[in-house]
Amino acid sequence: METRSIMIVGVGGQGSLLASRLLGNVLLAKGYDVKVSEVHGMSQRGGSVVTYVKYGDEVCSPVIEKGEADVIISFELLESARWVPYLKKGGKLITSTQKLDPMPVITGAAQYPEDIAEKIKALGIDVTAVDALALAEQAGNSKASNVVLMGVVSTKTDFEESLWQNAIEQCVPPKFLELNKKAFELGRNA
Repeated sequence: METRSIMIVGVGGQGSLLASRLLGNVLLAKGYDVKVSEVHGMSQRGGSVVTYVKYGDEVCSPVIEKGEADVIISFELLESARWVPYLKKGGKLITSTQKLDPMPVITGAAQYPEDIAEKIKALGIDVTAVDALALAEQAGNSKASNVVLMGVVSTKTDFEESLWQNAIEQCVPPKFLELNKKAFELGRNA
């Protein structure tokens, strides 16, 4: 199998580390060679973060260059726009519709761009946009939007749901397990 590349992008504190663990767990269970990068960026200060996930028969490096990503999973709309140049022709963008103001918007030096998902779709990119934050709140905790989004991702792959459920059981602490299972299911049904 040729190597496939997935980028997980967002803002520090949105749970990209758990999302990459879930995805990596599923890919390993399918028998792929998997390389996952560390989170890059100011993950503890609300800055932009990115995680690279590559899988296939043999993967030498997790780094993804511009135009190489098969899928971008984005936890925040502006991050979708920031990283879309890394998507390959025919690639897919799965994004939350959540908006988090970056510092230039907070200080009044800039305005948050309008209609980001529509502008990306206008480029001919396959975009799936979901209000993951609202679904996470419905599940019981806004911090579960990352798992909601992974539920959406699970419907776009051909990996069995049981593998995703096993990954959640292995990666999520027991006291948060039921909440995250509910968040995942809401994402699958979105």
